[in-house]
Amino acid sequence: MELKSKMPSKIDAIKVAVGDSVTKGFELAVLEAMKMKNPLICPVDGIVKSIAVAVGDRVKPGALIMVVE
Repeated sequence: MELKSKMPSKIDAIKVAVGDSVTKGFELAVLEAMKMKNPLICPVDGIVKSIAVAVGDRVKPGALIMVVE
């Protein structure tokens, strides 16, 4: 499953690494938008296959953040 940004944001934290096993509801990353910190919550159980961003990156709406399968 591709996880994408819903709004223009800055990547504040990434809390997983490629290969990590994650469960539904786990906080994968933190995005900052309009001075508010928004957690990126995992919608499914799976394994982190790829991470397309780094801490400090600015992303646009629809930008790929990571893939969980």
